[in-house]
Amino acid sequence: MGSFSIWHWVIVLVIVMLVFGTKKLRNIGQDLGGAVKGFKDGMKESEEAKAAQAKELREPTTIDVDAKEKSHSQQ
Repeated sequence: MGSFSIWHWVIVLVIVMLVFGTKKLRNIGQDLGGAVKGFKDGMKESEEAKAAQAKELREPTTIDVDAKEKSHSQQ
């Protein structure tokens, strides 16, 4: 009694299609797929931003004034 056979699921699917219609179900599927794609893109952008920020922290941002002055005086 606790498990459903394939025929139970087929009947449920047919009833859902009759109630909502195939067009509405297709729209729901497209909306859900778009939401999942947007979520994945957002996660990817977040990871790229974190990587760029970590790269900036690793790179030295100070300038050696003595080296800069020596290069200008040689020219």
